[in-house]
Amino acid sequence: MAEKQTSIPETPVREKKATTKMAASPNNLIFYADANDVNMIDSKDDYDYIHIDETHQKKQRMNGFNDEYNNIVDYIVKITRQIWKEKDIGLIYDTYSTGITVHKGLINSHGVNEVISGTLQTLHAFPDRKGLGWSVIWSGDDEQGFFTSHRGRSSATNLGDSLYGPATGKKVIFRTSADCMILNNKIYEEWLAMDTYHLVQQLGLDPVEVAKKIAKSTSKLAPSIQFGFNETAETGLPPKIFTPSSDQFEIGEFMQMVFNRVWARRSFNFVREFYEDNAVVHYVCNRDIIGISEIQGMFVSLFASVPNGKVIIERVTCNKRGSDSNWDVAVRWRIQGIHEGSGYFGPPSGKAIDIAGINHYKIRNEKIAEEWFLFDGIEVLRQIHLPDEDEPAEDKGSDNDDGNFTGVS
Repeated sequence: MAEKQTSIPETPVREKKATTKMAASPNNLIFYADANDVNMIDSKDDYDYIHIDETHQKKQRMNGFNDEYNNIVDYIVKITRQIWKEKDIGLIYDTYSTGITVHKGLINSHGVNEVISGTLQTLHAFPDRKGLGWSVIWSGDDEQGFFTSHRGRSSATNLGDSLYGPATGKKVIFRTSADCMILNNKIYEEWLAMDTYHLVQQLGLDPVEVAKKIAKSTSKLAPSIQFGFNETAETGLPPKIFTPSSDQFEIGEFMQMVFNRVWARRSFNFVREFYEDNAVVHYVCNRDIIGISEIQGMFVSLFASVPNGKVIIERVTCNKRGSDSNWDVAVRWRIQGIHEGSGYFGPPSGKAIDIAGINHYKIRNEKIAEEWFLFDGIEVLRQIHLPDEDEPAEDKGSDNDDGNFTGVS
């Protein structure tokens, strides 16, 4: 079952002191866990991770899971390595549910066979793909189900034909993030964000032309979304100000403040309050944005494309890193609006767009020290270049009849 999308709350979360009760907030938006309960991967290579000395392995209750998995982070690291590095594609049958739903922006795929297909097509196009997991943020348990948000980076050589065109022989590096819901050894729902725009650029292709091609082949699979200013700008009313329950730092409320002030209300002056002076944002297309002024400029460029866009937080997952002031956080978010301004996505098209992303944060001493900001620019361009309903179809013979859309997984 899909998680319900939740707009930024108008009333504060009353779940105080996540250190004493690692539970979900009352609105099922914010979730907490203690990093000390598992072996966090951080910057270790997955080879080093799976060879952690047995005396240092954290054992979590994993009823319903195979005995080889010590904890939920261990599960994600091991199955990712085995599937992609060791090419044990059959493990997907054991670790993905038969009816798995995978969300890639507005495109959903259903069933384990599509996961198998997408994996095979990716490895055909990039047979030497190697992935490095940089972080797994988690919550939950083996009764209600676990959640993980897995951030990684892949390197590969385009040696086979792909959705994007003939093999180029070029080497690429691209970032991915995946949110997974897991129970009884199986992932049953997944949200995937990938910097496909950067991948396409490295292949030497024109992202707009690639997006147009994909738009034609997915016009039935994921048609244009239908919403206007009433839905996105809430009939012209300004976003309400989120008020925390106290002036004491609480990580869940802090993240709501960031998304309310900076994102929803576009008060970019608050960047100075929420970020360290020399904070680094690892932005799409392998750009590192450093310092308050550059971070403010990044937000201005993004929201200039959707100046009346509505910001939706789908989930906030907080992992305590030793004290109440230090946390690792994953946020899955959406911006829904009309592409009516010049900005990151080029000249305004007037199309309704939905930007879906997953961000990871290092919060240190109650401020954002480092952030990984990820959304799929090709997916947004695909929405912009979807044919209008009254637009005659062109090159009908080139369409793939909206079959299994895999792209790169």
